[in-house]
Amino acid sequence: MNNIANFDFKNKRTLIRVDFNVPLTEDNKVTDNSRIIAAIPTIKKVISTGGIAILISHLGRPKGKKTSKHSLSNIQKDLEKLLLQPVAFLDDCIGSKVQSFINKQNAGSVIVLENLRFYNEEEIGDISFAKKLANLADVYINDAFGTAHRQHASNSVITQFFKTKFFGLLMQNEIFNLDKAIKNPTKPFTAIIGGAKISGKIEIVLSLIEKVDNLIIGGGMAYTFVKARGGAIGNSIYEKDKLELADRIIQKAKDRGVNIILPTDSVNSSKFGEDGAIQTSDIEKISPNYMGLDIGPKSIQLFKNVIQNSKTIIWNGPMGVFEMDLFSKGTEQIALSVSKATSNGAYSLVGGGDSVSAIKKFNLENNVSYISTGGGAMIEYLEGKKLPAIEAML
Repeated sequence: MNNIANFDFKNKRTLIRVDFNVPLTEDNKVTDNSRIIAAIPTIKKVISTGGIAILISHLGRPKGKKTSKHSLSNIQKDLEKLLLQPVAFLDDCIGSKVQSFINKQNAGSVIVLENLRFYNEEEIGDISFAKKLANLADVYINDAFGTAHRQHASNSVITQFFKTKFFGLLMQNEIFNLDKAIKNPTKPFTAIIGGAKISGKIEIVLSLIEKVDNLIIGGGMAYTFVKARGGAIGNSIYEKDKLELADRIIQKAKDRGVNIILPTDSVNSSKFGEDGAIQTSDIEKISPNYMGLDIGPKSIQLFKNVIQNSKTIIWNGPMGVFEMDLFSKGTEQIALSVSKATSNGAYSLVGGGDSVSAIKKFNLENNVSYISTGGGAMIEYLEGKKLPAIEAML
């Protein structure tokens, strides 16, 4: 493909699919502008060479209904601060009014169009809606890795209407870094998988077993594995219908010579909260009225030893309920360990909403090699699936 770096956008109306699906407060203020920051280099590239940047995105799940909570007007001021210039906002994303406004803009202008998901046609991949979006511009850039696994009108259907199209700088970065981790990893290669359930991560676990040397499993999903081995897990979360699968995963790892590392101890509470009675126990001997909410000190040390000896690390999912301070130590210590391994020369990739939130909570976002902006997209890419938005560009 042509590279965005070598293109002159002078007087080109350039439609950029960004991912501005950011968290907002009750009064619609942006609480984490990371995704907006990530889009800035591509936007600046377009406007610095005289292009007109027309930004399209979704925000939340409005299901075709216009609401102030889901309006992209909420990100306008944040974007202006980051770009250090005025940004126009239009309360629609298609139609003659939008077209007329764009046609009147000068070189270097930035325009944000209203939430694509105010139209149901976006999510169903409607070709007519995609064509209406395409009619607004001369050039198309996809810089929204977070939605690359969705076959939506604005990211996979729209490409057929453009002769001139590019991946944005963020999208290029994502593909480069994910490929670096899974296609040519320096060994030993360790994957750390956490979170509440196996369900959403079955395929990534099975796929990673084909690639990694070590597979660390933590978080709520670990209790399903412990239960499958006959351990007593008290009231801890587990998936009854995934016990057989957990056994198969352990067996597959053994068959392939992969070192699968499960927690050995657990920090437990008599209730889901910080006001219960707290105990630490062997993870296979949790008292009947207690639930595991974090990995224990022995598990932390076990995991750290593996991480410190790794040269490539992928981390997706926390080790416990890190949002509660009493149960955040496991996730914090793993974050610190990944950070230390990175400073010692390892390549580390962190992705998935909770993992990214955790790394930021502990102020370590600048201490890892790369933080992916995609949750589901990153997981599907690591699974080896072809992402619709990427395939549509090739």
